[in-house]
Amino acid sequence: MGLFCLSAEFFPALNAILIHRLLIMGCMEVTFVTLWLAIPLALLLLMIVVLLVILTSYIHFHFRVCRLGKDDRIELDLRALFGLVKFHYELPALVFQGIEKGIKVKLEESGLAPVRTDQDLEEQIDKQSVADWLKNIRIAVKATHGLNKWLKDTMSHVEITKLDWSTDFSMGDAAYTATAAGAFWGLKWTLAGWISRFVRLKKSPRMFVAPVFSDEISFSTEAVCVGKLSMGYAFYSGLRLLRRASKVQGGLRHWKALLSRNPTVSPQKEAD
Repeated sequence: MGLFCLSAEFFPALNAILIHRLLIMGCMEVTFVTLWLAIPLALLLLMIVVLLVILTSYIHFHFRVCRLGKDDRIELDLRALFGLVKFHYELPALVFQGIEKGIKVKLEESGLAPVRTDQDLEEQIDKQSVADWLKNIRIAVKATHGLNKWLKDTMSHVEITKLDWSTDFSMGDAAYTATAAGAFWGLKWTLAGWISRFVRLKKSPRMFVAPVFSDEISFSTEAVCVGKLSMGYAFYSGLRLLRRASKVQGGLRHWKALLSRNPTVSPQKEAD
């Protein structure tokens, strides 16, 4: 009887312990399954957040053209991803070497990106190089369906936050200088109106013309343009360009050749 009573009391307790252990193991399995699901979901959510942050950021640019006496300088700064990616291009010298040789330019490039780039390039701009540029433009137009419309749509999303242009000059004669000052005013505002047709001017342009009444001929000018473009629209615009190029036979291949600075024959000649 004593043994029977012990067994009767022992087995319910053992069953309770087993059930408790099974519940613990079940909870642990559920926890592991939850973790295995939570980690990929968290990574996916993080990637979505990072992608949204990138697409809602802006590509900022700062363009400056300056001529002081005989010194010329052209600068372009590009900044994206909240300053994580930076590029600086500078033309510190433009040397005119005659009609046949053209202009000798020196390009200084520096950048802060996943791969840092620093290099100096020298290039001769003559009649042949200009002809090659025009040929490349014609190839790009023929290799892309509706390139002009794509370009206008893209430029319409560029926001110009600053557009300043100042000019000081002297024609060596007071009467000529005064007449040229009025012509400069008209030219500048005509160009500003033409630019406003393609981009969004967030602020009114500031134009300055300062005639210098002296007996010596002098000229100095400085133009500064600052603006931005949405990273999301830049990505979307790139996809649209790929789609338009894919509609033309051999369009993507011709664009690849253009970007590699080794253009092939034009699509029109290839079709012939």
